[in-house]
Amino acid sequence: MEELVLLLTVFVLAMFVGFEVITKVPPTLHTPLTSGSNAISGITVVGAILSAGLQITTLTTTLGLLAITLAAINVVGGFLVTHRMLRMFKRK
Repeated sequence: MEELVLLLTVFVLAMFVGFEVITKVPPTLHTPLTSGSNAISGITVVGAILSAGLQITTLTTTLGLLAITLAAINVVGGFLVTHRMLRMFKRK
C-alpha cells in the first residue's frame, strides 16, 4: 500500500509540475511549447524509471519500460524540432 501511495504522489507531482510549465508559456510563443513538452517528457521518464525500477509486478515493469521508450522518443524529437526552429532564425 505504501508503494501505491508513493507512485500516486509522484504521478500527482508530475502532473502539477507539467501543468505549471505549460501555463507559463505566453500565447504568442506557441512554437516553444516543444520545450515544455520536453520538460514534461523528462518528468515522465523519471516517473517511468521509478515505476520500472520498483518491479512490483511484471505489468508495472513492462509499462514502465514502454513509458521510458515513448517519452525518450518524444524528448529527442522535441529537441530536434527546437534545433531546426532555432536554425531558421540564424543569419546566413
